[in-house]
Amino acid sequence: QLQASGGGLVQPGGSLRLSCAASSFIWENFAIGWFRQAPGKEREGVSCISLSGGGTYYGDFVKGRFAISRDSAKNTVYLQMNSLKPEDSAVYYCASVHNIYCTGWRSRAGSWGQGTLVTVSS
Repeated sequence: QLQASGGGLVQPGGSLRLSCAASSFIWENFAIGWFRQAPGKEREGVSCISLSGGGTYYGDFVKGRFAISRDSAKNTVYLQMNSLKPEDSAVYYCASVHNIYCTGWRSRAGSWGQGTLVTVSS
């Protein structure tokens, strides 16, 4: 129901765009979030976009480097990541959020897609 893609190896300071393709049911009923998990660390919330696309939210560590967006023609959420740092290396997952506004998004993820690996290294 959710499929993430777009990960890869990038040098520090580089950019990647992740994609999350959603089923029609998820697209029409839920906000969608991005999460990440690095080896030995807990999973953390990266970003969330509301059902309407009018609300976007980010983890504090993003600090203006990432941008989340929705493309209704493709049922796809994008995460544009710029100025990447080695500490951004992780498996990135997209997930539905059990409300339409991203309220409590960090702890209300529901359906998960498979992850996509992002490695930031020189």
